[in-house]
Order: sequence, then C-alpha cells, then structure tokens
Amino acid sequence: MIYGYARCSTNEDKQDINRQIRELKSAGAEEVIFEYEHGDSAVKQNLQMLLDTVREGDTVITLEVSRLSRSTKQLCEIIEVIRNKHLRLMIVGSVTIDCRNGELDAMSAAFLQIAGVFSELELQMIRARVKSGMANAKARGKKVGRPHISKEDIPAVFYKHYPSYAAGKMNITELARVCSLSRPTIYKYLKMVR
Repeated sequence: MIYGYARCSTNEDKQDINRQIRELKSAGAEEVIFEYEHGDSAVKQNLQMLLDTVREGDTVITLEVSRLSRSTKQLCEIIEVIRNKHLRLMIVGSVTIDCRNGELDAMSAAFLQIAGVFSELELQMIRARVKSGMANAKARGKKVGRPHISKEDIPAVFYKHYPSYAAGKMNITELARVCSLSRPTIYKYLKMVR
C-alpha cells in the first residue's frame, strides 16, 4: 500500500492542505492521511496512526521533510520506525529511504537527518523573527498579543454548537471545524465557559 502524509500548521481557513493532497496522489499515494498540527508538536495523532497502521513493504510519501517533523529528534524516531517496520519513505523530488529489505542506507538516512536539521533551524529562525517583531512593536508603544476577551466576547456560533460537544456528540476538532475556529481558540473558550 502507498500512503501519503500531508500536514499544515494551522487550520483549513488559514492554509489549504488540498495542494499537498493532490500532489501526493499524483506521486502515487493510494490513500492520503492529513492533519493540522505544528511541525514540532510532540504528538501528531494522524501521523502516529499512520505509522501504527503501515505494514511491512508499504510506502509512505510526503512532499517535504518538514511535513513529517520540524524536530530532528522526532525525525530520527520516524526513520527508526521506517527501518524497523521494513518500509519505504519517499520525500517527493528529494530522497527515498527504502528499508523494505531490512537495511538502512546510511547516506540517505544522513541526508534526511541533515534536511531535518535545516527544517528545525528554519522554524527557530521564524520564531526569532516573530519575537523580534513583537519586541519592536512593543517598543514603539503598540499593544502586543491577543486582546483580552470575556465570556460575552465568545461568538454565538460557539454557544450554538457547545451543547453538542458537551453531550459528547462531537470532539474538539469537529467543534472547531463547525465554528470555523482554531482548536486553541476552542480550548480557550471551553476553559472560560466551564
């Protein structure tokens, strides 16, 4: 079986994951697993589900190393799973690690790990620029951060769907989707109404 894995850091309103899905299918993916989660998040539920599901001889395709992880440690753990489960990992247009015979090509693994280091570095540089920009704005007297909100500021759409969530008819992700809000915002609202 050939699986594709796609990931975006934010939600479907801010990033379109369909481009990744189309390109993965074009590269041969028979089934595409996708999720919205930060690249260095300790838990990527759908990626973990995929790694638990794949069987010996299967192939996992993704478009960039950074889609798998922006953490070198996590990437090394994924490479270990690929080796132990005798899988093939293809980064489209980049590198392929083929462990279906039980062996791990050292050069390919090293290249993938180096790409992971650069992916992690890129994330750290982005965060540093954001912090610098926020400090600059604050120094110029601008208010930095999200505005303080109260229960009265929570949108009506949240209250409309909250009873279904409270009754166990939907999970956090579904509540976020029907409200067109991010999961962190949903968590914040839940904390406020409880």
